[in-house]
Amino acid sequence: MNAKTAAGAAAIADSPTLLVKVFGKDRPGITTGLFTTLAEYGVDVVDFEQVVTRGRIVLCALVTAPSKDGELRAEVHQWAESRKLQAEVISGIGDNRPRGEGRSHVTVLGHPLTAAAVAALSARITETGGNIDRVFRLAKYPVTAVELAVSGVPTETLRAALAPEAASQRVDVAVVASGLQRKAKRLVVMDVDSTLIQDEVIELFAAHAGCEPQVAEVTAAAMRGELDFAESLRARVALLAGLDADVVDKVRSEVRLTPGARTLIRTLKRLGFQVGIVSGGFTQVTDDLAERLGLDFAAANTLEVEDGRFTGRVVGDIVDRAGKAAMLRRFAAEADVPLEQTVAIGDGANDLDMLNTAGLGVAFNAKPVVREAAHTAVNVPFLDTVLYLLGISREEVEDGDTSEDTPVNLPGHV
Repeated sequence: MNAKTAAGAAAIADSPTLLVKVFGKDRPGITTGLFTTLAEYGVDVVDFEQVVTRGRIVLCALVTAPSKDGELRAEVHQWAESRKLQAEVISGIGDNRPRGEGRSHVTVLGHPLTAAAVAALSARITETGGNIDRVFRLAKYPVTAVELAVSGVPTETLRAALAPEAASQRVDVAVVASGLQRKAKRLVVMDVDSTLIQDEVIELFAAHAGCEPQVAEVTAAAMRGELDFAESLRARVALLAGLDADVVDKVRSEVRLTPGARTLIRTLKRLGFQVGIVSGGFTQVTDDLAERLGLDFAAANTLEVEDGRFTGRVVGDIVDRAGKAAMLRRFAAEADVPLEQTVAIGDGANDLDMLNTAGLGVAFNAKPVVREAAHTAVNVPFLDTVLYLLGISREEVEDGDTSEDTPVNLPGHV
């Protein structure tokens, strides 16, 4: 703030001001009419906000108090009555009180979002010493998403207070620090199985090999963190030995994208993000996904093939928990994006290192051990809700959509 600006702010802080509130049925011209009325008294605008909810407007203007205070009040009320509106004019000194140190954006996702949940979360914010400065709805479907600007409490303290309450109320809450960094995320890297897609690819292969129950049992234990991922992968892949490699085309056709996956990727790409996938699954499927979805990066394990059949082994180093984090770092370096400007999304224990390495780690419909360790969790079945955590509203997503979009030829592509 320069000296001139600082002097102006100080002058406002000590000067009489008027808070002018207008509310009633919304119609075109209300904002113009109010400020035209105020302009007759030569006032300066200190602040103003407007909200329209279900066709009802609330318009607030904070202005410097004129010498003819009483006349302004009378004319505002007269103008409001002529428009079948209600008005209130409140005297005071200066601007809004300064926001407290420690500023965060709290995104709340509910399906549905209940009044009880809002009451409980707002109570926790108050108990931590925080104040809700603004509230903005990001989406009304397929989930209700609202963003709260909160000040007066450190982000980590707020996150720790809200996480257990969110779990109790069965809503999702993401708490991120305010500032330019939040808007600077430029690389998103996702897990594949049960994140980008609804399936576990190795189980799709196992179904064709006749060993799906055995593979599914080992997969579930590995995702819960009960087994070493690399060992569990080798054990599962060994069960595929002898399977005809031509089954790859069938498995590719069986893969189902998670609802909202295509919307997420399309929107991120329009915003200039680079998008990648890293998987403990197999390049035989992930390379095809990357090509169809127009992704920038992809990494996964590769099933070894000899004489047209799977050998029951993988080629090279296994992409495991540590490997996923390493791939995130590699993708970030190649994209020339600092790690603090990356987002990672995953559901399993082998995603934890990647989630904690990224600037924002999102546990998506994740196992309990992952939800507890990630920066934030999303527990609704729509992958595009991650956009709300980045401050992108549903309206902005839809505005960006055009009729020229070519659908991806995969089930569940919306």
